[in-house]
Amino acid sequence: MNRRHFRPFSRKTGIAIASVSALAIGLTACVGATTAPVTPGQAGAITAQEQQIGREAHPQFLAQFGGAYTGTQSNYVERVGKNIAAQSGLASARDAYTVTLLNSPVNNAFAIPGGYIYTTRQLVALMDNEAELAGVLGHEVGHVAARHSQQRQQAAQQNSILGVLGAVVSSVLLGDSQLGQLGQELAMQGSQLLTLKYSRSQELQADDLGIAYLSSAGYDPTAMATVLESLAQQNTLDAQLMGSSNQVPEWASTHPDPASRVRGAYQDAQGKPGTVTNRDMFLTAIDGMLYGDDPKQGIVDGANFIHPELRFAFKAPSGFFLVNGTQAVSISGQSGKGQLAGRPYSGNMDSYISGVFGELTGEGQAKIQPAQIQRTTVNGIPAAYGTARANTGNGSVDVTVFAYEFSKSQAFHFVTITQAGGASVFNPMYSSMRRISASEASAVKPRRIDVVTVKSGDTVQGLANRMAYDNAKLERFLVLNSLTQNSVLQPGQKVKLVVY
Repeated sequence: MNRRHFRPFSRKTGIAIASVSALAIGLTACVGATTAPVTPGQAGAITAQEQQIGREAHPQFLAQFGGAYTGTQSNYVERVGKNIAAQSGLASARDAYTVTLLNSPVNNAFAIPGGYIYTTRQLVALMDNEAELAGVLGHEVGHVAARHSQQRQQAAQQNSILGVLGAVVSSVLLGDSQLGQLGQELAMQGSQLLTLKYSRSQELQADDLGIAYLSSAGYDPTAMATVLESLAQQNTLDAQLMGSSNQVPEWASTHPDPASRVRGAYQDAQGKPGTVTNRDMFLTAIDGMLYGDDPKQGIVDGANFIHPELRFAFKAPSGFFLVNGTQAVSISGQSGKGQLAGRPYSGNMDSYISGVFGELTGEGQAKIQPAQIQRTTVNGIPAAYGTARANTGNGSVDVTVFAYEFSKSQAFHFVTITQAGGASVFNPMYSSMRRISASEASAVKPRRIDVVTVKSGDTVQGLANRMAYDNAKLERFLVLNSLTQNSVLQPGQKVKLVVY
């Protein structure tokens, strides 16, 4: 939750989820459209209309994903991205492309019409070499070169209470229940609608194009397969840490079926020229890069969330996990979903809560409001809450808005959804909201990537013990470096650590 972009319905930012969704509507066509052949390096030139689409969408992507991450790492990613994008034939001039490293702690990458290419710092940190970075960005450029955006159609899901709630809750959701299944279908941030729902044939075509771009740029073409393998390993680790069997990282979830794509990518790379990986150059370039949550956006630490700038903290209920986003914090578990967010506040809690409920239903849909709004105090913070019941295709659900007045001009709120009768599961979380002291805020430190050189006598376990986590140190270290417990480290080898 970035302080600058925390209020997703702010009249000043103009980055409401709905406005980005509207842009997506204008860009999409049929999901199942047949992919037209595209010769690598001979894509149709960027059109004036595509340039306009990119210019209009770019500021919203920056706001949605924490803004641009600047510095030496950004310059490096930009150089690699422009080089691989030029292999597409969309434009020969490198200045025609805008490559952005995003200050986001989720694994994601995408490209939009007009030559705009993005990757998050979190996804870059998972990579092992420059060829993998080029492969991910090349895959995204492949979608643009094949004009896949123009072939898609927005799913008919946005005009229900769950659709709108899902649109503002971060897209990492768990659960085999009806709510979990529905949440997986509905939960996506608005700007991600530009990059979701590619057909299987479109994904495979983008893989093929990305591999061709790797080869033509001189990179090892198997890098596409190895980065997909890393994502699969991250998938497994995330599932273990969050207590689920179906958790997927952002980039894998928006680009589905990674296992079969790994096999296909290896096969497609066979016989294609290219050997460059630039591993040491890549690791040197990302040394010191921020990892995980940016304290300016708040920090998730297990079940706890603390925001040192906004000066508050809360704890998720037992069995739930937190995912921090630019505009909200999502809360997910088997028995419910939710988010913490904010909106403009004029000093009237009843109006604030009514306004939140009003934003949960689409145009033309019956509005829901709680039967009553009750007032209370939580750890000295004035608060109010209300619960409304709504009927969905999957049965009745309870929607609760629990709001806190931090000042006469600033309020935050939880929105939660459970199956009917289950709303109390979130009561411990509502009661945990508290202000934090200046000393507690100043104690929050960021994590960063630290690239170290293996010395004689270093072991996998010994290096893993230096990871800045209280749990799963070894597992995190292995996935971060594409290693196994049986890997033998060689003196002089470079590996990544996550440190404070």
